[in-house]
Amino acid sequence: MNKNDKLWVAILIALLAAYFAWNYLAPKQPAPVAAPAPVVAPAAPVAPVTPVAPAPVATLEAASQNYYTLANEQVKLTFSDLGARLTKAELADYRATNNDDAAPVVLDTGDLMNLKFDGVAPYLTYTATQPDEKTLVFKTMVGTVALERTVTLEKDYAVTVRDAFTSAEGAAIAPYVFNAGSFGLTEASGDTMGFDTLAVGEKKPEYHEGDLAKVLGARSAFLGCGTSTDPTGLPLSGETALATPQSWVALKSRFFTTLVMPPVAAPCTYGVSRNATAKTLQINRVNATFTYPAQQLQAGVTTGVVTRLYVGPKKLSGLKAFGNHAERIMDFGMFAWFCELLVPLLNFFYAIIPNYGVAIILLTLLVRAIFWPLTHKSTVSMRKMSVIQPQIKALQAQFKDQPQKLQQETLKLYREHKVNPFSSCLPMLIQIPIFIALFTVLRAAVELRFSSFLWIADLSQPENLFAGILPVPLNILPILTAVTMGLQTHLSPGAGDPAQKKMMTWMMPMMLLFMFYSMPSALCLYWTVSQMLSIVQMWHIQKTTAQTPTNA
Repeated sequence: MNKNDKLWVAILIALLAAYFAWNYLAPKQPAPVAAPAPVVAPAAPVAPVTPVAPAPVATLEAASQNYYTLANEQVKLTFSDLGARLTKAELADYRATNNDDAAPVVLDTGDLMNLKFDGVAPYLTYTATQPDEKTLVFKTMVGTVALERTVTLEKDYAVTVRDAFTSAEGAAIAPYVFNAGSFGLTEASGDTMGFDTLAVGEKKPEYHEGDLAKVLGARSAFLGCGTSTDPTGLPLSGETALATPQSWVALKSRFFTTLVMPPVAAPCTYGVSRNATAKTLQINRVNATFTYPAQQLQAGVTTGVVTRLYVGPKKLSGLKAFGNHAERIMDFGMFAWFCELLVPLLNFFYAIIPNYGVAIILLTLLVRAIFWPLTHKSTVSMRKMSVIQPQIKALQAQFKDQPQKLQQETLKLYREHKVNPFSSCLPMLIQIPIFIALFTVLRAAVELRFSSFLWIADLSQPENLFAGILPVPLNILPILTAVTMGLQTHLSPGAGDPAQKKMMTWMMPMMLLFMFYSMPSALCLYWTVSQMLSIVQMWHIQKTTAQTPTNA
């Protein structure tokens, strides 16, 4: 989760804690995938190195370029012979906007795969051939060194890039940079920008979203790509180097990513640029490069490296298949293990009934069913505590000056009525991780992007009904969320001051309405359905226990 998400989680947990304290505690006021390897082990670095004479090259602005494509059912990749670069990726399964006839999403990858050698002009001109529909071969000369790049489109969104260097007489290759490309915001509203790295030897990535604006010198980068910081005086772009060699880097938006995995961990530099016309600081593009050391080629011996790319959606199954912990860019947080169970469940229900709104409801039903026995026991315990509360107050008045005696008599009263004051705590404590996991999954799942349900056009966004007509767009689900929360609080067995309970009945719903109003519809749908089921359960328990003695 990014820092903004963590803030909302913290606030929601605080609200849950307040609700929990009021309704629960008040009555007792007393498969590993191997990392890619080089085609041929690189020769030991040598320094200093005198760069070989550069081959004729052209600038990006002035040169004419020829374009080539590789495609499968999921993605169409476009390459240029100027730099042997991947310039863009067209994703067939994802629309650019929420219109049925919208064109597919196009990811502008910038200079991805361009090699820049010290002392050589930035862009080499390559000769391209295409042996088959999934392979491109680019060839060029860097002085007396022959460079052959073979690009292969693998399954789904994976790409393999093999760079081979050969010198008939033996030559030195100057230090060079592998450009990991750039990534910009998509057309969809609510998009975000991020940059993740996985340091050598680590399993958990470092998430740099909160650091992006700091690269430009901003004091606060709390909201990642959009802040309230005044950009006046800040540079339009900047970059920073990471001290630790990185196993991969991922440039990403909310739902899409370009992940670059070099053959061996290498030093990395990342940069950002901002919107020059925005009145507040807005990061609209990130980029990254890997740096490789100089090498000495042996005469007639080919030295090569293999780089792997993932260019596509932040989809859990595809990233897991890519390997080397690539799925961690989902940033599921401390309950990632549970999030990774929820996503397949969500897709399982979608396979049964192909609508993600229905899938969310079915997932909610499953979660509530699993915890129904615990919640039932908790609610019954709360009801018993509420019934014996007058007796507890009488004990408090009788033994107000004898705290030890009060404690003994209170515990005796609990035993007589078979009440455990702590039995109501467990269901809430267990459900907090589930709530956080669902919160994270429903905000990040690419499956929900542009998925409709009833009147909701996009489950990944607020409803935004009558936008442009009303001063504030109408979101019905957050209102239902607030209403069900109020009803649930009203029905919950509590033993506090009636005036305070009335205040909580209104305060909690209003706070939830404020927080949920701009959140994705998917999250509001889950929360509302979950509360409706809780209300049904409370009603059922109250009906079945109305005539049951409290000491039963």
